[in-house]
Amino acid sequence: MIELNIVDENTALKSVILGTASSNGGVPSTAEAYDPKSLESINSGTYPAEDALSLEMKGFETILRKYNVEVLRPDELQNVHQVYARDIGFVIENKFVVSNIVGERAQEISGINTILNTISESHIVRPGEEVRIEGGDVMPWNSKIFVGFSKTDDFEKYKVSRTNEAGVNFLRATFKNHEIIPFELVKSDTDPRVNALHLDCCFQPIGSGDVILYRNGFKSQSDVDLIVSRFGEQRIIEIDQEQMYNMAPNVFSITPKVIVSEVQFKRLNKELTSRGYHVEAIRYGEISKMGGLFRCSTLPLNRVNE
Repeated sequence: MIELNIVDENTALKSVILGTASSNGGVPSTAEAYDPKSLESINSGTYPAEDALSLEMKGFETILRKYNVEVLRPDELQNVHQVYARDIGFVIENKFVVSNIVGERAQEISGINTILNTISESHIVRPGEEVRIEGGDVMPWNSKIFVGFSKTDDFEKYKVSRTNEAGVNFLRATFKNHEIIPFELVKSDTDPRVNALHLDCCFQPIGSGDVILYRNGFKSQSDVDLIVSRFGEQRIIEIDQEQMYNMAPNVFSITPKVIVSEVQFKRLNKELTSRGYHVEAIRYGEISKMGGLFRCSTLPLNRVNE
């Protein structure tokens, strides 16, 4: 049986599900695109090929294994996008929550059934149909859970609204020993430089208290003020719009001091290094053309304090 233990985003990673691009289904039509970054790539003729995606994911897997992380992969589903494992489920403490995700991606969940079968059913949580929630919006941070969401008007208006108010209430009801801190995100179905697809596109805590932040991804200034007050202005690593567009907040922590980042994130990587982090910089730019990066393509199962 798989042991589950996730209390934060940065303690030493022991096991993780890494998505797969081995049968990604080729280039979708514009009608099949469900986020503006993918739509842009389709329209510009730069949508990534399966071989390029798989090569980048292999490089990421190599880095994970370098740090003795157990890497699990979904079962291959023919012609199904399975790169972004984060959204189809998430772990908090010893509970695996199976997400209710956007309908176009629902079949992805069957790709992890073999893994789910190795988890005690008593540790698997399946939200009700009214709950919409995706793992990219959910960030456990010790006694807190940060969650990105959309209120009803935006949720009904935008395809890129992935977590609703019922999802926030589900977290409150399920994880009663946590403080649930919801942030309403800015959404756009057409402009990837405006849209905050998930919370991890504009916010991510790292290390022992630093946070990568794109302030304009939040609808309310009060939410930004709350983040700054909780972490401290000196702990904020500021991201501008172009960096957000290139998915800079979506790095991935293997340990409190080891972070996987894109090799082209020169400014961010320099800042991380200056703060004492060891940056494993690899190429993941093809992955980003579909609206996600390192955190999006991972579903951590077990982290431990060392």
